[in-house]
Amino acid sequence: MTVNPLAPSWLAHPVDANALAPGLWSHGTARSASGEIEVAGVAVSDLAARFGTPLFVVDEADVRSRAVLVRESLDREFARIGSAAKVYYAGKAFLSTEVARWVSDAGLYIDVCSGGELAVALAAGVDPARLGFHGNNKSVAEIDRAVACGVGVIVIDSDIEIERVADAAARHSRVQPVRVRLNSGVHAHTHEYLATAREDQKFGIALADAAGAVAAIRSHSSLDFLGLHSHIGSQIFESDGFAEAARRLLALQASLLEGGPVPELNLGGGFGIAYTSAETALPLDEIAATFADIVAGECARLGIPVPLVAIEPGRAIVGPSTLTLYEVGTVKDVLVSGDGTAPVIRRYVSVDGGMSDNIRPALYTADYSVRLAGRSSTADPALVRIAGKHCESGDIVVRDDYLPGDVRPGDLVAVPATGAYCWSMASNYNYLGRPPVVAVRDGEARVIVRGETEADLLSRDAGILATNGAR
Repeated sequence: MTVNPLAPSWLAHPVDANALAPGLWSHGTARSASGEIEVAGVAVSDLAARFGTPLFVVDEADVRSRAVLVRESLDREFARIGSAAKVYYAGKAFLSTEVARWVSDAGLYIDVCSGGELAVALAAGVDPARLGFHGNNKSVAEIDRAVACGVGVIVIDSDIEIERVADAAARHSRVQPVRVRLNSGVHAHTHEYLATAREDQKFGIALADAAGAVAAIRSHSSLDFLGLHSHIGSQIFESDGFAEAARRLLALQASLLEGGPVPELNLGGGFGIAYTSAETALPLDEIAATFADIVAGECARLGIPVPLVAIEPGRAIVGPSTLTLYEVGTVKDVLVSGDGTAPVIRRYVSVDGGMSDNIRPALYTADYSVRLAGRSSTADPALVRIAGKHCESGDIVVRDDYLPGDVRPGDLVAVPATGAYCWSMASNYNYLGRPPVVAVRDGEARVIVRGETEADLLSRDAGILATNGAR
């Protein structure tokens, strides 16, 4: 076995470059006897032939089962400590009307953070009372619409929003439930751009200013203060940050109880998933038990009632459910010179998508994995870099992984764990249409988000002559 010195230290040379690493793929993804990857019984070659590539392929049963698991786990663990829980699906990870219905069927609430996400949830028929509305800069129009339709809770992100929400609620003769998002100052172990509770940050109200904000909320008869909210970041694998955030918020909650009820505490989301074989995600039932123990212990120490606790997983529910299917266009070996060492080969495998359907590697230096999808191979593993087709040197989908050395143009390759923050952050860079999203279940596939065509893109260009010849 020859190990390419360009491989990062965390990437193990595979015994079998066809193997699907546990934890990276949906429960319904496997290789068939012929060597082809199947999702819920549907071969990827059939999906590519029917829907084209790039293609987001969602294992519907996987999403539904993860949503049920997290709700049942939270219900069980918080009942154990004499309380209850709410699970909000973080819509920003990926939201469509179908996904909104799946998570609602599983008993989850939904967290939205824009007027557009609110519109999707409402179009799906979700009860507005089961929606939470987030965002650091909600427009006056967005607030008005949220209040008017009966959104269950609005998360206050600044002092300015207190007056805006109170005014909208008064105009619509509603008492609007609200939470206060706090910047807890807890430094989560994650990428700088994914940490959302550091002091120099656009989100939330500082802990030192929280009492004043809550007093202002309580002064308005049109507002109902439900409690505090914290979100320390995303793609987090350790529980210590959540524990510290809970301690800080519950200490504040103890003092706020002197002025009135504080029935809820929202500890946010951000639970990490595995993108490579070097990562191991915390099981959802273990997260639930840990949160319950943290909250129960701290409430006992402070001598206060255990509140209803809410969490907001998104990535942990939808992320592992999805793979992105690409077709290989070119394969190029590039000689790379090391520090005084002999040049070695890096193999660039270019596919028909890229940063327009997955910006995370360019934005966060996120790592992903890849496997040959349309066939298996006995060829020796070769270190590859999966590149997109965009005019950017940073257009990399998978920075480092191994594929069989005979990978060639026309092959299908699959990148797992692309359900969160891939389609939802997709763009039309270089005028590529955003790919379709296909749900697969029990051997059947259907489009849940239509892919964009060139006609769709051109339809928005006001400079194109109308059919009557006028501009």
